[in-house]
Amino acid sequence: MEILIRSARIVDTGSPFNNQVKDILVSDGKIKRIGTGLRNTGKAKEIKEDNLHVSIGWFDLNTFLGDPGFEQKETIESGCRAAASGGFTHICCMPNTYPVIQTKAQVEYVLGKSASQLVSVHPLGAVTHNTEGHDLADMYDLHQAGAIAFCDGLKPSPTAGVVERALLYVKAFDGLIMVHPEDKSISKNGAMHEGLVSTQLGLPGAPALAEEIAVNRDLFVLEYTDSKLHLLDISLKKSVDLIRAAKRKKLKISASVNAYNLMLEHSAVGDFDTNYKVNPHLRLKTDVAALIKGIADGTIDAVSSAHQPQDEDCKKLEFDKADFGMIGLETCFAVTNTALRSEIKIEMIVELLAQNPRKILGVAVAQIEEGAVADLTLFNPAKEWQFAATDVHSKSKNTPFVGTEFIGKVVGVINKGKALLNQ
Repeated sequence: MEILIRSARIVDTGSPFNNQVKDILVSDGKIKRIGTGLRNTGKAKEIKEDNLHVSIGWFDLNTFLGDPGFEQKETIESGCRAAASGGFTHICCMPNTYPVIQTKAQVEYVLGKSASQLVSVHPLGAVTHNTEGHDLADMYDLHQAGAIAFCDGLKPSPTAGVVERALLYVKAFDGLIMVHPEDKSISKNGAMHEGLVSTQLGLPGAPALAEEIAVNRDLFVLEYTDSKLHLLDISLKKSVDLIRAAKRKKLKISASVNAYNLMLEHSAVGDFDTNYKVNPHLRLKTDVAALIKGIADGTIDAVSSAHQPQDEDCKKLEFDKADFGMIGLETCFAVTNTALRSEIKIEMIVELLAQNPRKILGVAVAQIEEGAVADLTLFNPAKEWQFAATDVHSKSKNTPFVGTEFIGKVVGVINKGKALLNQ
């Protein structure tokens, strides 16, 4: 397969071609040539687009694939289609399947079933047995089998003692623990952010303290163990402040926010649309501003899709009974770019989506250069468009963004010698 990308602005701060408009010839899965006015011998499929930009392929830290056990929500195949259409060439899949990804066989199942897909799928192994927060899973065996890091998914971060043992355990092989910071004894059955809106709607609210106290506790444990920790799903100003202070102390901490928390706030729940029922919850305007500031100053390292597909039986219910989550792979870039484009440059958005996730996971950060493997995302950061139901490639359709006007659209992806173009 040969592809000739015409007149694309290269967004890759590690490349000598950064910010230059070049033609890129991809052949047999590698970047064969980079130049101006490259000749097409007739074999290459040409990609042309106004204001075309190209970066290394985007890497999502927070994707739920229902396979095995919850195929009615998502399969590996449908999840990979959604990821590719959203510009991702790599995704980390959460371990909360049935059975849980906690054995060598489960890791090998995911790797084997996804091997033929354009998108590279990286399994996250469970931290605790059945992600129940008690006994540690055999993380070394999972690491040996190919688990890229360890997480209990959306299950609230376990007790301080479990976090401590997990962080000490993975130090032996330089592993990474990822947690969803939430103290369930405080959040209880909260359906949304506790505040004025939850009171007006008569919905049970979860105090912001549930996230803040979990973040603070885990940072204390991290400092004690001198290990590596990644905080997923950060959504509050106080959490950003705590992480900023931890980074000043040179702790081995990284953090990510979900794209929807950069655009939406808790007032969106006003019409009881269960697509807005998410965890972490939609927060206050001041929290959204703090997240954006945290991204701009480097406190927050990455933006994730928080892709949580839910079938209709789990969403078409009363708000307090519906399951948490929205799909996010197809809209992650559009939401992020629309929310951040006036605050940071496109190079930093690419760092949040492509380069920093690799650094967090200890994956080599590729560059756009001749001879390199072609792992690329093509996009137009200035294109205005409306997200439609036909743009949903996930098996589930739980998104509030249908009909939303965005700025920034994915053109296509190239990976593993394959390509998908949104044309």
